Amino acid sequence: MASSSRSPRARSTEKNAQGSERRRALVQIAAELFAERGFRSTTVREIGDAAGVLSGSLYHHFDSKETILEEILSSYLDNLMATHTEIVSREQDPIATLRELIVAAFVSLGPHRAAITVIQNERNYLSQFPRFAYLNKTENEIRRIWVQVIEDGIAQGVFRDDLDPKIVYRFLRDSVWVAVRWFTPSGELSAQQLADQYLRLVMEGLQAPTPAKSRSRRATPA
Repeated sequence: MASSSRSPRARSTEKNAQGSERRRALVQIAAELFAERGFRSTTVREIGDAAGVLSGSLYHHFDSKETILEEILSSYLDNLMATHTEIVSREQDPIATLRELIVAAFVSLGPHRAAITVIQNERNYLSQFPRFAYLNKTENEIRRIWVQVIEDGIAQGVFRDDLDPKIVYRFLRDSVWVAVRWFTPSGELSAQQLADQYLRLVMEGLQAPTPAKSRSRRATPA
């Protein structure tokens, strides 16, 4: 009786909310399968089986498997770009900015594991689909941000000037994102702790030596 007394708009709003929640649940289930089995190796039927629905029911929410993946990838890349933009907008010194970019990359490994894994493993395959052309554009923008921070650090004398900023970026990017293959948020180290370990390993080799260290090295007998 109570439900029938509600307005059609209220019932429609509730139905839409339930549909959105179901859609998010399906995306999450598909993401887990893509991360474990790979995008190409995962079928719509397997997604339906994992979700406990007929595969045909998925088409009430998504018109294709690629549409599901696009939602996963766009969520990751939108979040990544927003985080990067916010970090560089603070206009901190290059060391602090680079540290925060690295921490943000590690923090993204848990919630966006599927997106990162698919991009790493199936980028060439996805490049044949026009709908995924934005991957190149976003990657170029991310690279531009990191390289600019590294170049700023070199110009200010806080990073070594004998390294190619683009190569440094690729080393940093690859060594961070490859951790998605073994890092688990519920493991021994949190994403922040893992980032701290990585930063201690990397930054001493990247930062320019202080005058005191330089004098000490020159004074050391050959």
